Amino acid sequence: MVPRPSGRDPGELRPLSFELGAAPRAEGSCLISLGDTRVLCAASLQEGVPAFREGVGGWVTAEYAMLPRSTETRTPRERAGPRGRTQEIQRLIGRALRAATDLEALGERTLIVDCDVLGADGGTRTAAITGGCLALWQAAARLAGAGALPSNPVRQLVAAVSVGIVDGAVCLDLDYAEDVRAEVDMNYAALEDGRIVELQGTAEGDPFERATLDELLDLAAAGTRRLIELQRKAIEAAK
Repeated sequence: MVPRPSGRDPGELRPLSFELGAAPRAEGSCLISLGDTRVLCAASLQEGVPAFREGVGGWVTAEYAMLPRSTETRTPRERAGPRGRTQEIQRLIGRALRAATDLEALGERTLIVDCDVLGADGGTRTAAITGGCLALWQAAARLAGAGALPSNPVRQLVAAVSVGIVDGAVCLDLDYAEDVRAEVDMNYAALEDGRIVELQGTAEGDPFERATLDELLDLAAAGTRRLIELQRKAIEAAK
């Protein structure tokens, strides 16, 4: 196998850190740093729900943006509204966070998780899910602590990671240098109990075998388990 640009083993995550409360004015927040990818996630409480949720329960949604100099060259702001890629990522983050939340227990409240990319070096959407989950958890815990809810409606954690085939080898947590030349690229999100929330995968070049898919899934599952372990440690440290 050709050595990875970062020198990591195929199944090794990039250096990871969580800073809970990084946006102190938000109900919940987390700055996730995954290698050179950094995403600030902030959860805001809004009373009321969209019309289709009235009388049913709460709602969790997400917004995603890349700051202009999160990339090597300036990325223009999306002043006319989110483009197709951005909308796809926002929906992915929202689905993952809702899967971890008891929306009925949230009551008729909406939690909006803003995910702003400060540094983009691959895996921004998976980092946004992983960090966004902690921002959501902190906001929900504060609601419960204030007596607005009987308990935290975030019933379990959710995390996401990328996997792919680079230079013929199955690798975990691709950085940008790997992502742009990957033969297969996949994003994987799973709950704490191991159930899969989202699976997005494609062959960028030649099609791949079912056995290769199984190998990718096994590595991704191991990666999300490790991320959730680290999320739990961050929660305990913040208490």
